[in-house]
Amino acid sequence: MDTNHPALVAAHNSWRCVMNKDKEAWLALMADDVCVEDPIGTAPTNPTGKGIQGKAALGEFYDKNIAPTRILIESQESYAAGRESAHVLDLTTSFPNGVKMHVHGIFTYTINEAGLITNLRGYWSLEDSKIEQPSA
Repeated sequence: MDTNHPALVAAHNSWRCVMNKDKEAWLALMADDVCVEDPIGTAPTNPTGKGIQGKAALGEFYDKNIAPTRILIESQESYAAGRESAHVLDLTTSFPNGVKMHVHGIFTYTINEAGLITNLRGYWSLEDSKIEQPSA
């Protein structure tokens, strides 16, 4: 697979920005009309089930869900076709209270002609995530 495929590059840059806590660079990867469904369906991070829509709302999403945590993203497999990429990812989110959440899922990215992310979708559920409580 061509590791320089624009949809792969966009996904990899997104992960780098999230792990490095670089909100401005992360938002710069997004189209103005971006829609993020992480996860798909109703969840605390997607309360309406319709996704986070637009850069302003995505900035608020970042402040609430990404900024206070540390997120490790590990890619197991990646595929790209057209303007899209799909990835089997393991995410470990460490919360300030010491709790860790482990998510294994499929994440898809769609880019526009300019290479900006228009859609990010996470195929995972809270029920399937693993919660690790801090040791006492």
